Amino acid sequence: MTRNIIIEKGSYIPAPQREVELVERKGLGHPDSIIDGIMEEISRELSKEYIKQFGKVLHHNVDKGQVCGGGTKVEFGGGLFEKPIYVLLSGRATTHAEGKEIPVQHIAIKTAREYLKKAVRNLDVDSDVELESRIAPGSADLVELFLRGPKIAYSNDTSFGTGYAPFDDLEKVVLNVENHLNSDAYKTAHPEIGEDIKIMGVREGNKLRLTVALAFISKFVHNIDEYVKFKERVRKDVEDVSKKITDNEVQVFVNTADDEKNNSVYITLTGTSAEMGDDGSVGRGNRVNGLITPFRSMSIEAAAGKNPVSHVGKIYNTLSFDIANQIVQEIPEVQDVTVTLLSQIGKPIDQPKVASAEVITSDGSYEKIKGKVHYIIDKNLENITEITNKIVFGKVGVF
Repeated sequence: MTRNIIIEKGSYIPAPQREVELVERKGLGHPDSIIDGIMEEISRELSKEYIKQFGKVLHHNVDKGQVCGGGTKVEFGGGLFEKPIYVLLSGRATTHAEGKEIPVQHIAIKTAREYLKKAVRNLDVDSDVELESRIAPGSADLVELFLRGPKIAYSNDTSFGTGYAPFDDLEKVVLNVENHLNSDAYKTAHPEIGEDIKIMGVREGNKLRLTVALAFISKFVHNIDEYVKFKERVRKDVEDVSKKITDNEVQVFVNTADDEKNNSVYITLTGTSAEMGDDGSVGRGNRVNGLITPFRSMSIEAAAGKNPVSHVGKIYNTLSFDIANQIVQEIPEVQDVTVTLLSQIGKPIDQPKVASAEVITSDGSYEKIKGKVHYIIDKNLENITEITNKIVFGKVGVF
């Protein structure tokens, strides 16, 4: 089989060499990340149930969902809910097959409830969240297309996925800072820190500036002096984490909208802004690499919740990053690479309309490595079904 693989000598300026670069991450408790996480977990649990009952993943795309913010009254030391958070689960899924009924609504609600309990520790899901599932069967043509390929699925969309490697210092800093602040160890040591954490990083030359928006939890913060102390500790911790990753100068700002003189600060009842009016939608947050990177090649596909068998909006984006990382790991001469895969609806997913790689080498040895890059792309497309298992069993993240 001959695939349409095109390798080009990169003509772009790699992000680390630009004078200005921006990188953002919306943490696990941000409303956009919350709904991404819920719908992706539902897709995984549906996939496992389909495999258990039928030996394969059946058609579904639960990539539509919405968090509608609630209402709270918050003060130092506590607060209360005045209006619950509303979560709408939407999308399409197979509800009947081979004479059997799949309890899609039950799986969706149960999974969403369990995910929220883990993701937002101080949220009472049973009393302060209203969950509704409107997931329905898919259209006949897409279901038929899904079932058409016995081994290799047929793409259910004409779309592209793109990925790059390696991460630069700013990307590593932004990702690692949020992961550190939202780690179990950090939360145990500092229970006043909520999960709704957004990191915006900018690099100007060799100077990094991080703006951190972080929801503190009111019952652990008893007055303004305590709040200021906690906030300064976060600032120092973020600085310490950053300095372990980069030699560049790092400056950290935390909750810059605070008006401490008037006690107007970022405290919440639960640790997420979803409690008091901030909403979330699938696909508005991080890309599949966990970041938002406007100075890099990006797809705006909402990967969370899409099926991991035929939906290239999920498969090609995750696979592009896998391929890009393999290229830089296996070919030392590659300084920077961007991989883009384009599908065509109704065609086998292992045969993209075009598979493209833009490569920048550190020593100008482009011709020498071109064949190796081609081989890595071709081999990954040949084994494309492996990405399904990685996604279903949580070995690959999508937000």
